[in-house]
This record gives sequence, structure tokens and C-alpha cells, in this order.
Amino acid sequence: MTTLVSTLTATTRRLTHPLSKLAFNRAYSGVPRALLSSVASNTAPPPPLEELFPSYGVPFGTPNYTFNNGEKAKHTFSSSEMERRVAGLRKIMREDGLDAVVLTSIHNVKYFSDFLYCSFGRPYACVVTHDDLTTVSAGIDAGQPWRRTSGGENVVFTDWDRSNYWTTVDSLVKRVASDSSASLRVGLELDALPYERFKKFEAAFGDNVSFGDVGEQTMKFRMKKSKEEVAVIKEAARIADIGGEVCRSAVAIGVPEHEVALATTQAMVREIAKSFPDSELMDTWTWFQSGINTDGAHNPVTTRALELGDILSLNAFPMCSGYYVALERTMFLGEPSPEALRVWEANVKVHEAGIELLKNGVGRTCGSIAKELNEIFRSENLLQFRSFGYGHSFGALCHYYGREAGLELREDIETVLEPGHVISMEPMVTIPNGQPGAGGYREHDILVIGEDDGVVEDITKFPYGPEHNVIGA
Repeated sequence: MTTLVSTLTATTRRLTHPLSKLAFNRAYSGVPRALLSSVASNTAPPPPLEELFPSYGVPFGTPNYTFNNGEKAKHTFSSSEMERRVAGLRKIMREDGLDAVVLTSIHNVKYFSDFLYCSFGRPYACVVTHDDLTTVSAGIDAGQPWRRTSGGENVVFTDWDRSNYWTTVDSLVKRVASDSSASLRVGLELDALPYERFKKFEAAFGDNVSFGDVGEQTMKFRMKKSKEEVAVIKEAARIADIGGEVCRSAVAIGVPEHEVALATTQAMVREIAKSFPDSELMDTWTWFQSGINTDGAHNPVTTRALELGDILSLNAFPMCSGYYVALERTMFLGEPSPEALRVWEANVKVHEAGIELLKNGVGRTCGSIAKELNEIFRSENLLQFRSFGYGHSFGALCHYYGREAGLELREDIETVLEPGHVISMEPMVTIPNGQPGAGGYREHDILVIGEDDGVVEDITKFPYGPEHNVIGA
């Protein structure tokens, strides 16, 4: 028996491939489980990924490798904050009986690993087990994903075969298997995973793996912000206000929209660089719209030159370490017409009423607030011109990833407002072209519901309304 234990112990310490645990269990399938368990508890910890996967500089055709190039980056969020997030995910895993989770969305990979990937058509992942966290990235990114992964490791898949991504994820997931025939339950983000990729996961994992959905649960977890997250959001809101001031000063007759937007974005990026000197500077943008282009909240910037009498819409979005905030304001170049002024003031009335509802909103549902604001628009004969909800959540999201749809001020959302939520108030109405007062009117403030005391703070300071945002010709 002593000889067998020694042999088992030596064998487990020689494991050099992520699937070798399966091979080991096949080789010793006749050994009593109690003995295998006692050996496992007395052996050294599993070898690091550098020993399980080859290092950079591998022969052509190798499916994957590690590339720990340089030193780990200084992260925006502390180690304890990142550990809090992963602990929350593992709690979800325990409650749903999951052996591993494969996160594939930009927002969840960012939220749980602090690595914000650039897909460019390639799949990425963050594989989380009850013991490990590993990001999976494409070779084109070299060592940057490892440097940016907080609290975990990174494995790179190569382009030499289109199955290499699936092979790599499969290897990481099955490290938790007790043997080759063990059944595993793996969590996926079914709200963000294309069907074609889901089928590839099915094929790669095989019949012994079943799936659970962690999309909605992780969204709900992200909706409640920590103190560190709120600090980043508050600083980003301050930077958005700076962008607003630059935007307003750049407005003049004959200036094209894109020049105003460029000036606004540049000012915010420079301020982000000062406030977050160790972060990656990416995705900050401005939508500055004029005239008919204001009719949609997300209309892109054009070369249209500003004209006297134009309605203007400022939308400034400083992105700080993958975190989204917004400043949105209606402006006019020259005096608005009487009907335009009426519509603008009515929208401001709804905006201010909404802010007050949120300040006293803990315990209320999102839907009840939306329905109450509808009545104000109805009294102004403007409800028919409203096109979307009154507000939404903030955090690890952008215009191309991460919407937290459970925390939106819409009639069909029954989420109850709680401490830790961060939410906007942003009513908008659009009057069709050719009618008096034509254009899109929108104001936008960000409100933080205090995690400890439930006190609600409006962190947007840039002024709104006709008293402040009529720009002289």
C-alpha cells in the first residue's frame, strides 16, 4: 500500500497537460476512491498553467500556449474588489450546481477579470471554476490579456486551426473532472451567446456536459455597485461635465457636428488620462447632433454645419476602465421658437420630477416610476412623442456591450430600486420634422443610491434647461 501511495503521489506531481488528470484517473480507475482522495489531499497544488500549456514560441500548429509577457498591469480595481466579484459568481455556481462557468461576453469577461477584450470577430472567454480563473484570448493580442487579467491566468489560442479556441476552453473546463466519464454542468451566458457558438460548445464538450444559464444572474449581480465602482462612476461623471463645457464652447454657426464632437472627446480622453493613468484609453466618444439629427438619441455624428436656430443635442460618454457614464443635454443655437421652448420646458419638468422620484425611490419598482412620469407627459400632450424608457443602469457597459436590462425605467420592469443601484433619469420626446418645435429633446442625469444609507445623490453637475443652454449666435 505504501508503494502504491508513493506511485500515485509521484504521478500526480508529474501532470503536465490540462487533460492529464483525466488520463491519471483512467489509469487508476480500479483504485478505491478513498485512496485517490487521500492522495489528492496530500499532493502539491496543481501545477501552474505555464506547465500545463507550452510557453510562447511554440512550433507552428500548436493549438495554444501561455505568454506571460512583462509584468501584471496596475488595475483600476483592488484585488479585494475583484475577489468579491468572483466570490459572487462562485456563489451562483454553487446554487445552480455548476462545475465551471465559461463567460464569453465583453462585459462579463471585463467585470470578473478586468480584461476588456477586442473581439474583431474572434471568440474570447473567461473560464471560472471553484478554484481558478483563466482568460482565453487570441494570439494577435500577445501578452496584453495576461497583463490585464486580475486575479487569474491567461491562455492564448492560435489561428492555425479554427477549432483551437474550443479545444482550449474544453481543456480548461475539464480540468475539474474527476475522470473522463464524469458528468459536468457548465454555465454559459445564453443571453449573449450566438446559437452557432453554443452548438460548437456542445460539440467540443461532448455528451457528458450539460449547461446552465448564468446570463440573467450575473446581470443582477452587476446591477448593485460596490463603493469602488461608484468612485469610478463619480469620477467619470465629473469628466463628462468637462466634456460638456468644451462642447458648449465649441458651438458656433458654420461649425460642423464632427468638429464639436472631436473637441469634446479629446478633452475627456485627456482628463481620463490624468485621473486613471494606469488604465487603457479606449471607447470614449461623443454624439453631437443638430437639427433633424437630434430626432434619435443614438444618431451618429455627421458633417452637418450648425445653423442659427438649430436645436442641438450633446451626448458625451467618457469610458473609464470599461465603465460607462453619460452626459446628455438639449441646447439651442440662438433663441428657440415659442413651441420649441414649450416642449423643452415640459421635458425639463418631467426630468426634474423624475429626479425627485428617484431620490425617494428606494423600495419602488422601475415600472411604477415610468408610469407616473407618463402622466406628466400626457398632461402636456406629449406622451405620444416619447420613444424609449426614462433611464437605465451604469457600469461595465458601452454602446456595444453590457446592457443591464433589469434596471431600466420602463413600464414593464418590476425591479425594485435598492441601495447600490446607479441609474439615470433621461426623458426624451421627438417632434417630427415640419411640425412646430421639431427635434429631439433630452436631459440626462446620473443618480447613485448609497450602498450604506440609501441616500440618493445626483452626480451630474452640468446645468440643464433654457436658462443655461441657449447659446448666443
